[in-house]
Amino acid sequence: MDAHAMDTLPDFFSPDVLLRHVSHTLSFYFPRCVDPRGGFFHHFRDDGTVYDRRARHLLSSAGFVSVFARSWRHFRDPDHQALVRHGLDFLRRVHRNPDTGGYRWVLEWDGAGARALDDDNHCRALACVLLAYAHAVDAGVEEARAWVHETFELMEERFWEPEHGLYADRASGDWSRLAPCRSQMANLHACEALLAAYRATSHLTYLHRAELVARHITRRQAARAGGMVWEHYRQDWQPDWDGAQLDKGRSYQPGHFAQWSKLLLQLESHGAHLGGPRDWLLPNAQDLYASAMRLAWDARHGGLHAGFAPDGMVCDADKIHWVQAETLAASALLGARTGAERYWVDYERLWRFCWQHMIDHEHGAWYRILGADKRRYSDEKSPAGKVDRETMGACYDILPALARHARR
Repeated sequence: MDAHAMDTLPDFFSPDVLLRHVSHTLSFYFPRCVDPRGGFFHHFRDDGTVYDRRARHLLSSAGFVSVFARSWRHFRDPDHQALVRHGLDFLRRVHRNPDTGGYRWVLEWDGAGARALDDDNHCRALACVLLAYAHAVDAGVEEARAWVHETFELMEERFWEPEHGLYADRASGDWSRLAPCRSQMANLHACEALLAAYRATSHLTYLHRAELVARHITRRQAARAGGMVWEHYRQDWQPDWDGAQLDKGRSYQPGHFAQWSKLLLQLESHGAHLGGPRDWLLPNAQDLYASAMRLAWDARHGGLHAGFAPDGMVCDADKIHWVQAETLAASALLGARTGAERYWVDYERLWRFCWQHMIDHEHGAWYRILGADKRRYSDEKSPAGKVDRETMGACYDILPALARHARR
């Protein structure tokens, strides 16, 4: 980013600024992401060049449906609604296994047929599929309403563990084997998708399941892991600390703290329909957010580190796009909910970091990952799994918070 642009930061409290940013981000993907043979391309370099035209990942296939469904709701571009249907067709026709009801995790697609590279069933992936169907309903695709119910029932049948009140993590492609590992991330994505399913259908079952999952992860499971959300658990849902050596996947992840903070506040906004006590939602949201900022904020370079160890030391110093985006949304929602100025201070300083370092103002979209010193590791801006769903989604989530803040 040039020096002039760095000196002329926009007003991050302006809804128009955020919507223009969403449009610019979306312009990186559309129309180059569209594969007329089916689905979307998933691998983009910094300048938008597609560097792999065959590999398809379920997270990206579902993610693009959510991206274009939400963009249609805000911008009403009929091309975007058509792309929702284009993406749904690929999910149903290519990723979904009609014999098992599951969804293939990774495919190789040549336009005529698909070869499964990994056909395991992941609860996290089913949650992203459920999220895509829910957003599609909100975008006017009525046939997706039945698929919301179908996917929820599949998650319940194959992954729900009533004795723990949480979802298991992964199963084989034929559902014959359930992996012994458990994770909070599968449940985080399930909670997000269930909230979207409730908003799309008004069915209280989805809202109540979302609340139960959130309560068990952010209260019971957090109590087992130092008051914070640990990533990995054993089959009995006790923390799997995996010995003394931590790697990037075996650490506390502040981005997930922020995401849970946001989800807890969104749950609270539906309070009248939750049916139980809600006084724990705001304090938990504040505590998780405070832990993320206290232990992961980089006072030297700005932005949030990706992971820290149980002793509080940073063990993954990278800056990852979704971590910053989810924290932006959490800070705005907390600022709007509480009226406390400190959250808006965080909001502005995090936007400044993202605007100056994480966002490609020339080509569009966010860089996926930066080192601690803000340098990029490669020119792979959006490999499989990244479609900027979180970064654009954060802007959509922030908009009502800004409206509430402006009314104070």
